[in-house]
Formats: sequence, structure tokens, C-alpha cells
Amino acid sequence: MSNEFIEKHEEEFNKTLEHFKKELATIRAGRANPAMIENVLVDAYGIKTPIVQLGSIAVPEARSMTVDPWDKNLLKEIEKALTYADLGLSISVESTLVRLSVPQMTEENRKDLVKTMNEKLEAAKISVRSIREKTKEEIVSAEKSSDITEDDKYKYVKDLDEKVGELNKDLQSIAESKEKEIMSV
Repeated sequence: MSNEFIEKHEEEFNKTLEHFKKELATIRAGRANPAMIENVLVDAYGIKTPIVQLGSIAVPEARSMTVDPWDKNLLKEIEKALTYADLGLSISVESTLVRLSVPQMTEENRKDLVKTMNEKLEAAKISVRSIREKTKEEIVSAEKSSDITEDDKYKYVKDLDEKVGELNKDLQSIAESKEKEIMSV
């Protein structure tokens, strides 16, 4: 018997997991990663536009990235946006592209990043909890309106708790893997 209440909220659970993964991708771990900059907004043609829509981002070496704008007139705007984003990267403009260097990380930087990552983990867990509460309320009200039996209610809640437990384990394991990446020198 499938749990229609969990199925109804499956997409929300998945979005929370995906959002957490995207959030972690923006945390630099001493390596260049395009996700760190692709959503930085650049003032292009009077509109705030993500860098990823203005040019190609490449990672020629482990600790450097380049942004090659399709319109070379945007070089200065891209440099300005990256500078204001304050990502802790060294930025330089070379003839037709913007080069970014990821500096070596100190122990203190790494601990700060782990702390930030744990805050994002907690936010994801809170999101999962709120979806769980909403789903549980639907199960309880379905039982009150006699749409399901009391036994079904207990089974559905048990299934829901198992689903939430799996999700929390997934979030935790993703976070632990990111922490290893951050702390490795």
C-alpha cells in the first residue's frame, strides 16, 4: 500500500534536498568550482543577470577559474560584480576574460566554512520538519474526517517518520562529505 500523503509531498522533500546540495556547492573548499560564482548578478544592459548567462565559466586549474564573456564590453561589469560579491577570490581582468584565483585556505577559514555549512544543514532539516508537520496534519485530519482508519493513520505516520529519517540521513551524509572536502588540505 503506497502512502498517498508522502507521495503528495515527495516533490517538496526532493526540492529541499536539491536546494541543500546547491547551497553546499557555493561553499568553496579550496578548489575552484563554477557554482561559487554562476549566480553572482551582473548589471548587464540595465538588468541584473547571473554570470552563467553572460559567458562561459571554465576551471583551467584546481585553484583558478575564468569567465569568458560572450560580449567583451561586459568585462568591467563582471569584474565589479565579482568584487562586490566578496567571495574571497582574487580577481584580475586579462584582455578578453576575467581570471579568478582561489586562495589557499587557513584552518580558521575552514572552520568558518564548516560552521556555515552546518547552519545550512540545520535550515534544510527545519524545512524537512515543516513538510513533515504539514503532512502529519493532513493524515490526522483525514482520520478525523473518516477518510482513513486509525490503523491507517498510525501506518502513514510511521511511513512518514521513516521517510524523514532517510532524508535526514541523506542530508547528514552530504554534509559530512562536504566537511571532509573543506577540511582536507
